Amino acid sequence: MPNVLIPLAKGYEELEAVTIIDLLRRAEITVITASLEQQTVVVASRGVRMVADTTLDKVIYDDFDMIILPGGLPGATHLNDDIRIHAILKRLHQSSKAVAAICAAPIVLANAGLLNGKRATCYPGILNTNDWPEITLSDDAVVIDDNILTSRGPGTAMDFALAIIEFLTNHTTRNEVEIGLVRSA
Repeated sequence: MPNVLIPLAKGYEELEAVTIIDLLRRAEITVITASLEQQTVVVASRGVRMVADTTLDKVIYDDFDMIILPGGLPGATHLNDDIRIHAILKRLHQSSKAVAAICAAPIVLANAGLLNGKRATCYPGILNTNDWPEITLSDDAVVIDDNILTSRGPGTAMDFALAIIEFLTNHTTRNEVEIGLVRSA
């Protein structure tokens, strides 16, 4: 099964992180959550406390099939300010591995230069065409351009997680997870 890294920075968007972690684990994808700090308890944007599996320093050189950046503020800002995150993003991208970001976190991909010439989406106002003319911005809930996946925000987290499942596994696994969620009557 695929191996995915989800770094958790202080102020991450809890709905996005928990939804993505939960759904990927339902699909039996290995998910490693890693705190940017030395302590593993990470406080989200609305005060929810989550215990990460490990710290980023302990897994920084591990091999992952994908890195997924949850959004939220100031979480996305902390991810963007962390040179280790940029190094992992660039390493995985250069190895043709997948990178993903939701909500405010696509700004990290943009600042790493990974969205140049790509189509992407994000939380409204995080990226704009005047500042980022080399990125084709979309209002779609989820955008997949080659091995880069982006999504708009908390309301699209479930669609994003299901798209990631299909990207990393197959349509059948995605459907099995989605059926178990009872999303429609």
